[in-house]
Amino acid sequence: MLRRVGEERNTEGVKTTIREAAFPAPFYAGLEYSSPARGTWNIVHTGMLIPESHQIFVCALGCLRGVVLTAAEMNALDRYSSIQIREENVLDGGMEELMIDGVSDVIEKLKYRPRAILLFISCQHFFLAYDQKLVFSALRERFSDIRFVDCYMIPTLRKSGLTPDQKMRIQMYRMWEERPKKNRKINLIGSNLQLAQDCELISMVEDAGYEFWELHRCRTFDDYLAMAESCLNLAIEPMAVPAAEDLKKRLGQDYLYLTFSYDFDEIEENYRRLADRLGTKKPDFTEEKEQARQALLHAREVIGDTPVTVDYTFTFRILSFARMLLEYGFRVTEIFADAFLPEDEENFRWIQENYPEIVISATNRPRMRFLYPHEERNVLAVGQKAAYFSGTDHFVNAAEGGGWYGYRGIRTVAGLMEEAFTEKKDRKALIQKKGYGCESCI
Repeated sequence: MLRRVGEERNTEGVKTTIREAAFPAPFYAGLEYSSPARGTWNIVHTGMLIPESHQIFVCALGCLRGVVLTAAEMNALDRYSSIQIREENVLDGGMEELMIDGVSDVIEKLKYRPRAILLFISCQHFFLAYDQKLVFSALRERFSDIRFVDCYMIPTLRKSGLTPDQKMRIQMYRMWEERPKKNRKINLIGSNLQLAQDCELISMVEDAGYEFWELHRCRTFDDYLAMAESCLNLAIEPMAVPAAEDLKKRLGQDYLYLTFSYDFDEIEENYRRLADRLGTKKPDFTEEKEQARQALLHAREVIGDTPVTVDYTFTFRILSFARMLLEYGFRVTEIFADAFLPEDEENFRWIQENYPEIVISATNRPRMRFLYPHEERNVLAVGQKAAYFSGTDHFVNAAEGGGWYGYRGIRTVAGLMEEAFTEKKDRKALIQKKGYGCESCI
């Protein structure tokens, strides 16, 4: 008898206690489901960070639907174009001609002259004997005033090697060329969201006499290219590390990975390592640390014993975040995540030992379509997927760390939790908007 995928409403294979959960992957891999929570960024959003650039996607019509909707929703269709691969392009061996002529036609019809083209190829190019070197050399010769970089929309490679997200963050900086290094210039790389400007990390860099740069500060393509002059790259997200390693290999830019964390000792160690690299004494962050601590205590007093659910899209270090909440007395009842980062294993074991009944729930299993509540629940959620699967309009609407790093970041999050507890949001309207922090026409 045929049965609809995910029709069963039992929780086997989609929910477990952390006591029984395996690390780092609590659930089996299989057919995946995408909930309506859309706040995380995709490759279209990330590519738009390069000023004066234009994106061209070359793929089948069905695949184009998602990326064109992203560009349309963020009011950026003027910076997006697409070339459809048809059956004859696959069968007649003319993929190179399609690429060269198609991209040329797009460029010649644009109302402005882009400084850079982000040219996205798809799975079909990998299935064919496609000569990418020929295509890019022809385009560079034809349009010598434009920089071209190869980008990839290859979902078939999601489970092997670098993920499309990691690969995109590498390609974002592939147009940099080696330049004489400026010893007083430092970049933050690989972050979709801009770092909060009151962050201690920025003040440490600038107070030590260094320029601080990130893509969000670039207003022109020349600003973007000039980031290649920096003597050091900082990465705070695990997805950024491959990009940092690539830049070190290609351009000789060293890097420092200062992991996104909610543990005060780990934050302090990050700042100690940064100070050592800057050649300065680490500032005394006693006041900032105490302000963060008081903000958490106040939020706990306001929120009380209300159940709190969290999800992995809110922060890369969801177990570090959950542990912080538990240590400050919040009643965390459920963590929505399909897998965990290796660097969070210590936090996983700590929660497993001290709060073994906390529920770990999948977000991408088809059966989860039937398990979310249809009526409003008395729950405070942190993250869009947690809000959706918990059935609550009381939630912190953010993704990918929100740019809130360090002690001041924790203070900000505590304040947002209080606000979410006291004020309802329009869950349906907010979580369907793609790319938290991006302009949306919805």
